[in-house]
Amino acid sequence: MHQSHPADSVVVDCDSCLVRSASACGDCVVTFLLGAPPAGIEIDAEEMAALDVLSEAGLTPPLRLVTPVAGPEIQAG
Repeated sequence: MHQSHPADSVVVDCDSCLVRSASACGDCVVTFLLGAPPAGIEIDAEEMAALDVLSEAGLTPPLRLVTPVAGPEIQAG
């Protein structure tokens, strides 16, 4: 199970999710619980731990959020 720290939180911004599509959103806990992708929500560490337990037990789908990761700048030569 994912170990979280009390200060950890996840900001779910469905508009910036890299896998946003009918198939990914349809099998995401955010859509499962809220009915549709929201403008944005914040899930704290305790809530995320509870969602992980529900998902691992097969009661809800997992969070499908995929966000871009900042990396080194690449310049064309």
